[in-house]
Amino acid sequence: MPREGLAWNRKTATLALLAFAMLTISLDQYNVVVALPSIGRELGFSAQTLQWVISANAVTSAGFLLLGGRAADLLGRRRIFVTGLALYGAASLAGGLAPTPEFLLGARAAQGLGGALVFPATLSLVNTTFREGRERNRALAVWGGAGAAGLVVGVLLGGVLTQALGWEAAFFITVPLAGTAAVLAFPLIPPDQARENGRGFDLPGALSATLGITLLVVALVQGPSLGWGSPAILASGAASLFLLSAFALIEWRSREPLVPLRLFANRNLATAVVTAFMFWATFGSVLYFLTLYFQEVHDYDALATGVAFLLPTAVVVAGSALAGPLATRFGLRRTLVAALAVGGLGALALGLAMSRGASYAALVPGLIALSIGDGVAFTTTFIAAATGVPDRLQGVASGIVSTSASVGAAVGLALLVLAANAGADAPAGERIATAEGLSVAVLAVAVGIAATVLVALNFRPGPSARAGVPCPRQVAVAAGGGRE
Repeated sequence: MPREGLAWNRKTATLALLAFAMLTISLDQYNVVVALPSIGRELGFSAQTLQWVISANAVTSAGFLLLGGRAADLLGRRRIFVTGLALYGAASLAGGLAPTPEFLLGARAAQGLGGALVFPATLSLVNTTFREGRERNRALAVWGGAGAAGLVVGVLLGGVLTQALGWEAAFFITVPLAGTAAVLAFPLIPPDQARENGRGFDLPGALSATLGITLLVVALVQGPSLGWGSPAILASGAASLFLLSAFALIEWRSREPLVPLRLFANRNLATAVVTAFMFWATFGSVLYFLTLYFQEVHDYDALATGVAFLLPTAVVVAGSALAGPLATRFGLRRTLVAALAVGGLGALALGLAMSRGASYAALVPGLIALSIGDGVAFTTTFIAAATGVPDRLQGVASGIVSTSASVGAAVGLALLVLAANAGADAPAGERIATAEGLSVAVLAVAVGIAATVLVALNFRPGPSARAGVPCPRQVAVAAGGGRE
């Protein structure tokens, strides 16, 4: 009995550490956003180059997630987790000390690389530490809730630190957080096992995938500002298509591929990849448009914007916490379809309520419904992605789903920005036009969520899936070559 109690305590402490690391990485997504005006003034960024403070991180993160997931499987999850945190902390320190725009962009790119190692490592550690089913579902609910909480903590913390201590503090705060998590990893996470003989890294596949995804995200991020027909965007798109085609050919012929194609015989994982793409293209873009709505339409400052996000974030965290028990009791498909339906109705209500004269109270019903769907769908998607995947491939499975999510976020934001610009009626007045355009973008999110419901119907509805545990045939298909 004492040994079982010790094991339970260690598991709980490990989950707390992984959730803390997830919160650390996610809060940095928005504490720097709040500091952007100060960064631009003090370092001399132009209006055109300031967006790269955000994009530099997003591009490298998306490009290296797949590589980070595979590295966790082959080189050791604890090793990659600690390496990623160390890199993230060092890059944050360099960002706070940056004397020039170029130096800061390099630091942000290094942060993205560190995050690309930490994210799939934390997810695969959760999936391999906790047994598939009820136990893992609850653990992923905690992990997902921490990530959601990190977003609003970042907005509030970034506002407070920037106003009190300057923009540099938004970078420095990450250093002790990442350092603490890295140090605690050694007593809490078991040492990595020796690497299996015969498991190669597939360097050609890794290089072609990383460069191809990076160029794709660059094209998607810069397309709205440079123009989709500009030479730079066309060149990036063409190079990305070539590299990703080469990656597919390499994987098809490789004896030890970066992405084992047999993984996609697991229907839940394959469906989760598409669902994650569409989730981040829709739900993942709403925070951006709400930030613009609060600040540009209603003149909220950074702190007021953070306070406005407290309600929806609390609901997202609660939804994430409920997702595990709901998926265990009602099944992945029912839970996810219901969550998406509620979220879609929330996006519809929110889009209709977003006008120049709307009060915050008028937004609350839509915010609550959208946030319920957000929290439950996020966690349920990652539960589905891990179901039936062998432990030795959890890292690459995490990398595949998170890469799909990152590309989805870039695609969704690019398309929704176009929708917002097309929906803005300039002659009606600048603020009214902005409100109308943002409303159109959120209504487009509702349409996208409705399409995601159709994808989610492809999840397995059988008794084993309802319990959160794959049937023996699923495991055999996922692990044994993909033939049914």
